[in-house]
Amino acid sequence: MTWRASVLTLFPEMFPGPLGQSLAGRAMENGTWSLDVTHIRDFATDRHRTVDDTPFGGGAGMVLRPDIVDAALASVADDRPMIALTPRGRRFSQEDARALAAGPGVILLCGRYEGIDQRVIEARGMQEYSIGDYVLSGGELAALVLLDSIVRLLPGVMGSADSATEESFSGGLLEYPHYTRPAEWAGRAVPAVLLSGHHGAVADWRRQEAERITRERRPDLWAAHLSANRTATAARTAPTPQGMRGYPQ
Repeated sequence: MTWRASVLTLFPEMFPGPLGQSLAGRAMENGTWSLDVTHIRDFATDRHRTVDDTPFGGGAGMVLRPDIVDAALASVADDRPMIALTPRGRRFSQEDARALAAGPGVILLCGRYEGIDQRVIEARGMQEYSIGDYVLSGGELAALVLLDSIVRLLPGVMGSADSATEESFSGGLLEYPHYTRPAEWAGRAVPAVLLSGHHGAVADWRRQEAERITRERRPDLWAAHLSANRTATAARTAPTPQGMRGYPQ
């Protein structure tokens, strides 16, 4: 079954962009996933093809009209989740990418100007996501980021199944450093343990490096990792309640 992505935008020429290259591009050619792009302006009702208006309450900029946006959404609506890309949305994560990759696809609404009328977001039950704590000119780049992070997780897209499980964020940690030939370059040698052939020692080193890097660079991830480990440990060591030992009572 093909995983389907629909993007609603005022700049359809921005797609597929980089998604037409490399792993995502090959997966699209192979029918693993599909992408259709809807031009929001096609649903304008006046001769000037107007899609926005001034915000109620005053202020700078323009706001995308709910009636125009809703008509565009209605043209692609089905059982796929609808997502509005906005700086005020919840931070998109690797867990979100995995969850969406496991579904039938996604519908992405790219905002522009000052944003999208909140009523259409609420009426359609849309999820709001952000890719970081900064502001872009529109949601198109964010849509490309989301789709790239999702498509690479679809079955068969990456050559090795281990690639998705050993990379950053997959276990709550940043990824360990990588090295390849030559074994010495510019006076810098590859860590000896990686040349030892001792798979257990290599695995320990990689785990320690992942923990060190996460602790130093992302204290928020490290704190969440420690909390998750404490919770898991507590669950494993919790005493079994009397009368619930698996025997008939």
